[in-house]
Amino acid sequence: MNSAGPRILGVDPGSTITGFAIIDGGAKPTAQRVDCIRLPSADFPTRLGVIFERLSAIIAEFAPDELAIEDVFVARNAASALKLGQARGAAICAGASVGMHVAEYSPTQIKQAVVGRGHAQKQQVQHMVSLLLGLTTPPQADAADAAAVALCHAHHAQTEARSVYAHVAAGRA
Repeated sequence: MNSAGPRILGVDPGSTITGFAIIDGGAKPTAQRVDCIRLPSADFPTRLGVIFERLSAIIAEFAPDELAIEDVFVARNAASALKLGQARGAAICAGASVGMHVAEYSPTQIKQAVVGRGHAQKQQVQHMVSLLLGLTTPPQADAADAAAVALCHAHHAQTEARSVYAHVAAGRA
């Protein structure tokens, strides 16, 4: 963990594009990398392997302390939700295989933490991610979603740290 806060790998899993972001948490989060893994047009098990391999390489390069990932959102298509769940599994395994703590957040929690509204539009998420991380150009939507996941986790970690501090301080009073 760096002195400012944990280094967080945020992941927005997908079966064709998986967004990822490496941010250093703390009072003023900073982006190390905000990007996407574009998956090949191959059979689905091959794409899952690519997600695992590429995220494993990103973990080896950036040494994040924690992984934050978006929960599955089920709207109408159960088959799509199952594929998304499998992509999440490949991403989670990349972190879990090296002992990383994995935190999961719903789309509503993520949007609430970053935009202030749980039902924000993609463009609003992209705009706020750019502002919060000081990016000169808005990232691609999947990359912005991954950065939003990481920012949500950083926010929750800060809140938890303040809560623990307040609890300890109250015990001393």
